[in-house]
Amino acid sequence: MSLFGSARRHPSAILLVVQLLGVLIYPAMEGSRGGRVAFEILGIVVLVLAVFSVRATPGLTWVSVCLGIPAVVLSLVDAFRPTDVIVPISAALHAAFYFYAAYSLLRYMLSDHDVSTDELYAAGATFTLVAWGFAYVFVIVQALVPGSFTAAVNPAQDRNWMELLFLSFITLSSTGLSDIIPITSWGRSVVMIEQLAGLGYVAMVVSRLVGLTVARRT
Repeated sequence: MSLFGSARRHPSAILLVVQLLGVLIYPAMEGSRGGRVAFEILGIVVLVLAVFSVRATPGLTWVSVCLGIPAVVLSLVDAFRPTDVIVPISAALHAAFYFYAAYSLLRYMLSDHDVSTDELYAAGATFTLVAWGFAYVFVIVQALVPGSFTAAVNPAQDRNWMELLFLSFITLSSTGLSDIIPITSWGRSVVMIEQLAGLGYVAMVVSRLVGLTVARRT
């Protein structure tokens, strides 16, 4: 089977792999102009793959495109000419895009009682999409309410993208807060909502897929 054929059969797997690679690559992109541009390009790749995955789900592709195109444009503007106004607007579009993509994959996984291989990959891809979405919500909160998040290192500074993404993954997986913590009411509110979303995802979605997979094998 060709690589393109595998991508068409398992778009969720490709999306998941690229997102996980992004987690490993992002630290090398911090601290330089070229790294920032590379970061935005990788973000665009993730957006395109997410749209491709949504096309394989019951979600409306045109909604993803309408959210994704302005998000991509603002990402490029933010990379070359960053301003305080663009940051929350771009983050809001990105958050809406990732949440809608996650919603579409959820519909895809819950649409029937037969669990395919791609649906199992979709479970992981949905988790990362939600984590990305909440990380962008943290960006919005930090832009609108400065000082919402602090850390053991440079506590007075704004948290960078990798720190907020780390906080999102830690919160969504319910493994507990790390050295990065919310210290304002708005920051704590968003963290509490993400904790609830993480618990609900594992309890309702992952357990259902595991149960159906075991039942099929039995």
